[in-house]
Amino acid sequence: MGSNETNRAHWDAMAAVHGEGTDDYYDVEALVAGERDLSDIEHSAIELAVGDIEGKDVLHLQCHIGFDSIVLARRGARVIGTDFSPASLEKARALAERCGVEVEFVEADSTDLPRELHGRFDLVYSTVGILTWIGDLDAWMDNVFAVLKPRGRLVLVDLHPFLNTIGSLDPLVFDFPYANVGPRRFDDPGSYANPDAAVEATETIEHGHSLGEIVTAALKAGHRVEALVEHTETDFDPRGSLLPRRPDGRFELRIGETAFPILYTLVASRP
Repeated sequence: MGSNETNRAHWDAMAAVHGEGTDDYYDVEALVAGERDLSDIEHSAIELAVGDIEGKDVLHLQCHIGFDSIVLARRGARVIGTDFSPASLEKARALAERCGVEVEFVEADSTDLPRELHGRFDLVYSTVGILTWIGDLDAWMDNVFAVLKPRGRLVLVDLHPFLNTIGSLDPLVFDFPYANVGPRRFDDPGSYANPDAAVEATETIEHGHSLGEIVTAALKAGHRVEALVEHTETDFDPRGSLLPRRPDGRFELRIGETAFPILYTLVASRP
């Protein structure tokens, strides 16, 4: 089984357990009630890139079960969500209908987006758990460039490559490459949203990408890089159960006296 087929089976299985009332990460009742929002870092990234998104055409790339797609549509954007997992999109459509929100969901590989999406979007939004699933980083950036309108912008908020290297904090274990050294195969139980979830397909194929590789791929595709921000604290644990919570409720990755980056924000534009 190829990497796409292996990872698609995994994400179909993840869609079956996410949003089923067994975790706080995908709280469907909060979403339906309008109480679900973007993280503070995602809010800041959109504000930095485009300001108010009301009336803008937004592509939510690798949208999974569509939580953020729905939030963006509620803020007045015209949203299309894409994902390569048909089970994820089926759940996303049901959630949007239940929320009374209009979002179009399109099954598509993010490294081979349909031509009918080209040149249509003011904003491509893709956040948290994105590029480790991508073997061909150049193709991903090329496809983002293709779907943007002139002066359209990419907002990519993702796990920092340093955070991805860490398997555990106590004991401290590094088990994933910082940069691209080829695909790595894993077979781990559970989900980042619920480590005890009974996920039926647990095998994954993932890729390391350094910050330098990510920025270089954006530049090669023709993007103008406008901001690169590294975040050493967040209002949620993007790995689900890795990071300790501080007394103020926020999360950080601290080793000794040093706080290391957890997420990064890349904002780029199509000239």
